[in-house]
Amino acid sequence: MIDTINIIAALVTLALGGFGFLAPRYTAGVLDLTTDGSNMGLSELRASAGGLFVGLSVACLVLGAPLAYAMLGFAYLGAAAGRTISLAMDSPPMRKAALYLLFEIVFAGWLIFANMPLV
Repeated sequence: MIDTINIIAALVTLALGGFGFLAPRYTAGVLDLTTDGSNMGLSELRASAGGLFVGLSVACLVLGAPLAYAMLGFAYLGAAAGRTISLAMDSPPMRKAALYLLFEIVFAGWLIFANMPLV
């Protein structure tokens, strides 16, 4: 059961990262970002919202190791921390940001706690 949910989480991450990697303009629209006057924004989306998550999810699927999935969880935990600070300081669209935060917390929680060795 843990393996199946891990694989689903990695595949969802791969799909979402794929949008940033292959369709940065679409991703920019969904995330309310603009690329005014420079294509550097597209490059950053391909790298940070795309390639980073594609690479992490592919590593999880290839390695299949619990600690690889836990590392993906820590990436989601970092995203959730950034989103939490943003909610407190930036006044983003509350419903959208809270929904993304919930997604990040659920994935972080599962991937970390289901895959970390008990010490």
